[in-house]
Amino acid sequence: MATPRAQWSGRLGFVLAAAGSAIGLGNLWKFPYITLENQGGAFVLVYLAAIAVVGAPIMAAEIILGRRSRRNPVGAFGLLSEGKPGGRAWKGVGYLGVVAGFVILSYYSMIAGWTIRYILLAFSGSLGELAHSPESLEAFFGSFLANPGAQVLFHTLFMGATVAVVFFGVGRGIERAAKLLMPILFVILMILAVYSITTPGFGRALSFLFRPNFADLSASSVLEALGHSFFTLSLGLGSMLTYGSYMRRRDSIPRSTLTICALDTLIAIMACLIMFSIIFSFDFEVSKSSTILFTTIPVIFFKLPGGAVICGLFYLLVSFAALSSTISILEVVASFAIDELGWHRRRAAVTTGVAIWLFGILSALSVGGVQTLSSFNPIGRPSTLGVFGTLDYLASNWFLPVGGLFIALFTGWILTREETRDELEEGNGRLGWSFGIWRFMLRFAAPAAVGAIIVSVLLGAEYQ
Repeated sequence: MATPRAQWSGRLGFVLAAAGSAIGLGNLWKFPYITLENQGGAFVLVYLAAIAVVGAPIMAAEIILGRRSRRNPVGAFGLLSEGKPGGRAWKGVGYLGVVAGFVILSYYSMIAGWTIRYILLAFSGSLGELAHSPESLEAFFGSFLANPGAQVLFHTLFMGATVAVVFFGVGRGIERAAKLLMPILFVILMILAVYSITTPGFGRALSFLFRPNFADLSASSVLEALGHSFFTLSLGLGSMLTYGSYMRRRDSIPRSTLTICALDTLIAIMACLIMFSIIFSFDFEVSKSSTILFTTIPVIFFKLPGGAVICGLFYLLVSFAALSSTISILEVVASFAIDELGWHRRRAAVTTGVAIWLFGILSALSVGGVQTLSSFNPIGRPSTLGVFGTLDYLASNWFLPVGGLFIALFTGWILTREETRDELEEGNGRLGWSFGIWRFMLRFAAPAAVGAIIVSVLLGAEYQ
């Protein structure tokens, strides 16, 4: 007899777990530096519009597929495509999601592991000694990256924590972790936000974020805002679909979707306010690069009163956010093994986790200076850095956009109007005109936006 599918204990458990999946390094690391690159204001406004037009409709679509099928991404497309145009070929979208999850987690856990190193440095006081100048911290960070042993160690620690949570299942593992991690994350964020209000740069940060100057907005900025609105919500790889498969029938998909999107966006904006308030408090030339979190921010933190404690809390915040995301990614792969291969949960969590960890060592060693792996460049792009850069390029620019596009097309065009309406109104009540708006955005606006991202990659641009 088949084991009944696990369920969240309630709407709060689902929302916290799904918000945890969405809130990760993209909010606390990537969004601040791309906002800085794109001059704030107008870029933020486009990003907020893109969340509404692209992110929220596709998120609701993923949750619909999960709850309606009660399966992992492969099983969901296999079941829901029966008797539909295209038939079981749609299972390929599910397989793409599982592969994307496997690949992304292999290097995401390595990056997340860096936060463990910085937490230890901050609370021990060692980071303060290194952060007396940007040059000294950049030299440390460079030597840290070039140390293959350190890269493998912290990748191992983060994957171990991720596997440990997924090992205990939906209720005792993922939901319990979400109910612990997310409130702590919000408390730390509020402490940092209140602290940022007291800094001299807070007013300038507000102006930078919320006073749009559309002369600063380029076509590439619009595409980047579209792209980030999509990726920040963990769309395209099946995380929301998998979490949706554990959702109770009496819980509302529209309300849950709006809550998750609102929390994700709020965290991203608050992270920008915190970081920019601190940055703008000093006459300090900031490098607008992806390493800002590890080479610039600590230098500025330690110029402020109580900087050691604030810096430690900040990296603890980033680490918790990253862990809530890695848990959801591993669950995509583990749920495939449970549903499709018939594995027990514990076997699935450990086996898939170890496989991803082993594959991730290639990225850790490529960053760590192993020449064969750091020079690996099969796609011939000059911006690609070895195994790590290749995998990141493929996942960010191909796996996720293509997966998201087909999720939108399948839900909007292959499932019937009645099937999607039934799921959205279950536990919510009648939607009226709002259902028509959602369906229009899912069928036309979202595919057009994601298609524009894919076309831009084909023309030589890339979203990284």
